[in-house]
Amino acid sequence: MNEAHITIIGWIAAEPYYSVTANGTPFLSLRVGCTPRRYDRQTGQWQDVDTMFLTVNCWRGLADNINASEFQRGHPVLVTGRLRIRQYERDGQWRFSAEIEATTVGHDLSRGTADFRPVHRGGALTDEDRQEAREAADQWALTPSTEEEAKQAA
Repeated sequence: MNEAHITIIGWIAAEPYYSVTANGTPFLSLRVGCTPRRYDRQTGQWQDVDTMFLTVNCWRGLADNINASEFQRGHPVLVTGRLRIRQYERDGQWRFSAEIEATTVGHDLSRGTADFRPVHRGGALTDEDRQEAREAADQWALTPSTEEEAKQAA
């Protein structure tokens, strides 16, 4: 496969958005913020670098499981999936959106504990499902600036 796979560690920056598409496919979108830290040798202290925000799209069983697992804004998470960079036009301006089509999402257990409960799976995605997901993910483009998101996620 020639797809870009990515793993990120970050914090949920906004309450997850869960819905079921018109075709009955569960979908969940969440916003994850990642703030890298770098050691500044001149000051001898760690410094936060600019926060990067990514939209994470989850389908079917993964969407249902995240929704049932009480993921909330501020929770530390690990996300693995396929990186997608979308270009689209809104209000006469071209915009880019970095998104991850998640294959796995979990709480970062270096920062807390979890209670695992196994479930059963099924189903396939349609083009209509994917279009509905794109429209839902575009809601993040209309949210406050990344500076405000960083303050809210902290």
